[in-house]
Amino acid sequence: MMTASWGFIGEMWSKDSVVIAVRPQRYTMDFLKSEDYFTLSFYGDRRDIHAVCGKESGRDVNKTERTGLTPVFSDNSVFFEEARLVLVCKKRYCNRLSPEAFTEGDCKELYPADDRHFMIIGEIVKTYVKE
Repeated sequence: MMTASWGFIGEMWSKDSVVIAVRPQRYTMDFLKSEDYFTLSFYGDRRDIHAVCGKESGRDVNKTERTGLTPVFSDNSVFFEEARLVLVCKKRYCNRLSPEAFTEGDCKELYPADDRHFMIIGEIVKTYVKE
């Protein structure tokens, strides 16, 4: 699990979809490459959750223990009971940004370590909303 803020929701290939951007060094990227499904969970302004998931690596700490979140295993994926909104997504596309495809030079400058984001497109297959 990780805190992510770069992404979009819309329609792609006639399907309700999300696009997320994840840097290659993120531990989460290993799972996104190997799994067919992923979830996006929204917690509102729970800064305690965002702080742990955005600053600490799952390689080093157990984020579930650190945050006190309760895992729910369902729909080929895992999400957390405390989320107010969960999007279960089927991965439809995953590829790294190509330096040759940038049309503005200042975008390339965002990647001095050549750690260009992977763009993952997921079809939203299920939505959970907490009332």
